[in-house]
Amino acid sequence: MQHVIFPAGPDDAEDLARVHITSWRETYQGLLPDSYLARMSIPVHARRFRAGLMAPGEHEATLAAADRSRLIGYAAGGPSRSRRPGEAEVTTLYVLKAAQGRGIGRELLTSIARVFAANGAASLMLSVLRDNIPARQFYEHLGGQAEAPRREPGPGGVTYEVSYRWPDIRSLTGG
Repeated sequence: MQHVIFPAGPDDAEDLARVHITSWRETYQGLLPDSYLARMSIPVHARRFRAGLMAPGEHEATLAAADRSRLIGYAAGGPSRSRRPGEAEVTTLYVLKAAQGRGIGRELLTSIARVFAANGAASLMLSVLRDNIPARQFYEHLGGQAEAPRREPGPGGVTYEVSYRWPDIRSLTGG
């Protein structure tokens, strides 16, 4: 089945929220508290998405992936939270489980890396839960260099995250 990737806008907020919550429930069961996952709300997340898409920060981007019937994934980010000069950060990248294995995640990552490179980023990073082995394998397959796990506050308490870096963003963009 074919898909398209496009810049998300405020009208996509509810669909982005649905993908976000569904992906979290599919991905993080057993990694995050069930009570937290159960409380996630499409209306609450849709409001957050809409607000962010109506007034994005400088060099922030959200790309959505859709098949013929619905949104099936998205990626978002902007300048890195660590404020390293020239570094962009993918803060979220999710693809519905039913749509995985078709290259959509790779295409979202490559596409958002191109947006960041066009905005002047020379490197890229993202973080993933330490125990999310499928995601870690995905990023390692795409050339991400893992750093040591670190403790982070997260839903339901402390989580452990691993950052992946691409020191040269062109390794993702093909540029």
